[in-house]
Amino acid sequence: MIEKMTRYSFVLLNADKEGFLKELEALGAMDITRSAKAVDSESERMVRAMEERKSLIADIQKGSDDRLAALKEQLAQCRQQLGQVRVWGDYDKEKLSGLGLRYYCVPQKKFDPGWAESWAIQEVLRQDGKVWFVTVGPAEGFPEKELPAPACTLSEAQAALDAKEAETIAYRKELEARKAELPELKKGLGEMVCELNRYLAGITGESAASDALIVYEAFAPASEDERLKAAFDSMDCVWMAQKANAEDKPPIKLRNNWFARQFEVLTGMYGMPVYDEFDPTPVLAPFFLLFFALCMGDAGYGLLLVAIGLLLRGRNGGLAKLWRLIICLGTGTFAVGLLLGTFFGISLASAPWYPAPLKEFIISGNVELMGNNLDIQMVMAVCIGIFHICLAMVIKSVLFTRRFGFKQTISTWGWTLLIVGSVMVFCLGLLGLTAPDIARWAIIAIGAVSALGIFIFNKPGRNPLLNIGAGLWDTYGMATGILGDVLSYIRLYALGLAGGILGNTFNQLGNMVLGDNPSWQWLPFVLLLLFGHALNLAMSCLGAFVHPLRLTFVEYFKNSGYEGAGRKYSPLEKSTNQNQ
Repeated sequence: MIEKMTRYSFVLLNADKEGFLKELEALGAMDITRSAKAVDSESERMVRAMEERKSLIADIQKGSDDRLAALKEQLAQCRQQLGQVRVWGDYDKEKLSGLGLRYYCVPQKKFDPGWAESWAIQEVLRQDGKVWFVTVGPAEGFPEKELPAPACTLSEAQAALDAKEAETIAYRKELEARKAELPELKKGLGEMVCELNRYLAGITGESAASDALIVYEAFAPASEDERLKAAFDSMDCVWMAQKANAEDKPPIKLRNNWFARQFEVLTGMYGMPVYDEFDPTPVLAPFFLLFFALCMGDAGYGLLLVAIGLLLRGRNGGLAKLWRLIICLGTGTFAVGLLLGTFFGISLASAPWYPAPLKEFIISGNVELMGNNLDIQMVMAVCIGIFHICLAMVIKSVLFTRRFGFKQTISTWGWTLLIVGSVMVFCLGLLGLTAPDIARWAIIAIGAVSALGIFIFNKPGRNPLLNIGAGLWDTYGMATGILGDVLSYIRLYALGLAGGILGNTFNQLGNMVLGDNPSWQWLPFVLLLLFGHALNLAMSCLGAFVHPLRLTFVEYFKNSGYEGAGRKYSPLEKSTNQNQ
């Protein structure tokens, strides 16, 4: 999937450029562009105004947060004080002054009534297994530790708490009023930046580098917003942020699971999606793996690819970066090779050492289809191609509707309904799940509805005759294109067959060299097999990479409407050359 981006705009003096770039490098998430513009008194005034607006916004945000935090702390202190004096209740401070009161609290089990014989004690409260009491006069030798005297009476503590709560409520109302101004202030700051950009765009001439403004536009993943915005608030620049949209042409960062992530390099070879498009990688990944495995078609070569991938693990540069992809392709080739029944050119179906239960899973032989006796592997390749193209057409219809609206995609839906619907009805009839009469009427209904979308409503509001003409032209292109696209998938069968035949040929040549009573012939036998299968592996890998790539880039991307005109996300990092 395509990760959401946030668009940032920065305005600063050229003299501050180096320090600003170093700070961005440290953040490590900003994909930036820049432009330098001559500064004059007007642009300087506009920058000063933006700095003042930014400071005002920061003061409201930071000042409000600090004051509110202080009030919350004071409220907590008032509540704590109220809890401390609650047990002593209300009393007349003047009448009790000079009596030398001392305050105590002990567990009820430790309270000794005999203390009253030696000291003047007045019990105040028994609660929760504790006893609160006071002594009057001197308390020399008293066995318990004295508590601090209450700072105020219960009524005074309650009054202080009430006053602080009232102050907090009043400030919250004031805070809401001030924060209500923030959207307008931020909107005004954004308008100032836009106004400055328009002004700078119209300035002609150059000035000294030290007198130039640098205007940066940068993009970063929306998941980084909180961290980046906190960092930008502490930097000496004017900045604003807004949610990126397709018109901004933001760079593209893909986010996929561990499996699909290995195939993102193939998406990048064609071109990254644009921002409001779709990420084709989750569909590309399983189909490319299947196509590659079918073109290789040999379980033994799959094991070699896994071994090559493991050898490349931990190395740097070249194919080493793709070691996970190579292992993934090798694993798929091994599994499909077992299903096709080929292991280093040996037919597993006739190999006496291959377990009989596993031979039951080998896909081989012919199948009777509409009066024709066809190779089942070739039929399987064509069926995979038909499914791949139908899936592409459904994806195109859904995603084009999301991007452009249903009215603009009626023709697309018409073709999707006609082709995908007809294929489904044909398959159900072939499997005997639909009666011939029902299938015939279903095809007629699908054709009628599709014709309305293709020839009549393909562009609402346009002259119907033009719509019919455009529909006829689309019909010609679709009829010739779809047939060629489907036939292209036969290469999946042909390449796998060719690789298997060539591998078997090298095996036969090796057996001819080995003879019936080998001695020294073992050496040329081994060398011939190593050379032959290495050559076959290299050619099979080349074909298994190029042809599935073509099926993906041409047949699938064309029918799915994929553009691939986006720019890859490339954040500024410490290794980036600042002078570029």
